[in-house]
Amino acid sequence: MPGFCRDCLTQIDRARRCPSCGSPRVLSHPELFDLSIAHMDCDAFYASVEKRDNPELADKPVIIGGGRRGVVSTACYVARIRGVRSAMPMFKALELCPDAVVIKPRGAVYAEVSKQIRAMMDELTPVVEPLSLDEAFMDLSGTAKLHGAPPAVMLGRLVKRMKDELGLTGSIGLSHNKFLAKVASDLDKPRGFSVIGKAETADFLSDKPVRLIWGIGPAAQESLERAGIRTFTDLLRWEQEALVARFGSMGARLWHLARGEDRRRVSSHEPVKSISNETTFYEDTGDPDILDGHLWRMAEKVSDRAKAKGLAGRVVTLKLKKANHRILTRRVSLRDATQMADTIYRRARGLFDQVGDEGPFRLLGCGLSDLCPEAQADMSGDLLDPNASRRAGAERAADAIRARFGPDAILKGRSLR
Repeated sequence: MPGFCRDCLTQIDRARRCPSCGSPRVLSHPELFDLSIAHMDCDAFYASVEKRDNPELADKPVIIGGGRRGVVSTACYVARIRGVRSAMPMFKALELCPDAVVIKPRGAVYAEVSKQIRAMMDELTPVVEPLSLDEAFMDLSGTAKLHGAPPAVMLGRLVKRMKDELGLTGSIGLSHNKFLAKVASDLDKPRGFSVIGKAETADFLSDKPVRLIWGIGPAAQESLERAGIRTFTDLLRWEQEALVARFGSMGARLWHLARGEDRRRVSSHEPVKSISNETTFYEDTGDPDILDGHLWRMAEKVSDRAKAKGLAGRVVTLKLKKANHRILTRRVSLRDATQMADTIYRRARGLFDQVGDEGPFRLLGCGLSDLCPEAQADMSGDLLDPNASRRAGAERAADAIRARFGPDAILKGRSLR
């Protein structure tokens, strides 16, 4: 059975320990050297960067997030053992883990580290499809001759380089399509490397819950359960036509995924269509000051991501979900594309003023779409707001100061609400 050592990368047959270095981290699988579709997911990325940059945090529970009214962005595995999860309200996370070290996100730092990891992936294959700063699909088909090693070994080399050169770890999922590769990457975190081969696909999926499917959220899961569908075996009992009649276009996708089929290609040319940020509140709120503070922080995050990607947008979107789950969406088109937090906030705030009295709300979101290169952004002044260009200049200066002295070097009072 083909295999390799994940520590020294020696290719070996099945063995409990590597004959070269003695490591027990030996990976073997009948199809190991035949598969080429992979998903790499960094382990607790933001928290891992913070621990790397501050060794004193190594054994401490670390939470990346905002104040007590904010939510958890991510948490290290020490905090996760205590029950802390992403998107959890901060006050709840601190109840579960009162000794946690809470750190505000450093978006610019994470974006720079992400670029370093992306450069390593680009050395393996030109077909890299990033999903976020800390995860991506890769298609390594036809790269064995180029590298002199099978894709599996090169993926092992990737995570070894990440650890040796960047001080970060990642988990790999390897399979014959994107759906199964992403499923595999979650099977053995952190520092995992899991394989799902073609021959074992049906047996592997049979007893798994349908929530394993990427994109199946609580609402979709509830809808499936009402139809008696909890596992992939339940899905297999349905004809494709019946699933489509019940669930629309999602039904056809479910029918194929139940059989482990996913025809989507890994695409390195998929354009970014929008940049957004949203949060779900632990308790519904209509307090305008609380909502305004969240809206500013979201505008900052959207702006930071746009600047990191070299993009700007011509449409600002506000999303609100009411207590009865009704979703309100409002959009405004700008004369000039923007990537400035001040502009995004002011436009989103104007949209909020139109519907803010319809609360309380359980979710608030802000986004930027109709994207274009940043060179086309913020090109002309606003005749109706002569101070806009001055505020934009101040924001650029603040960005430069934060980049040099840290994210907390300059804070707006609005963000402290």
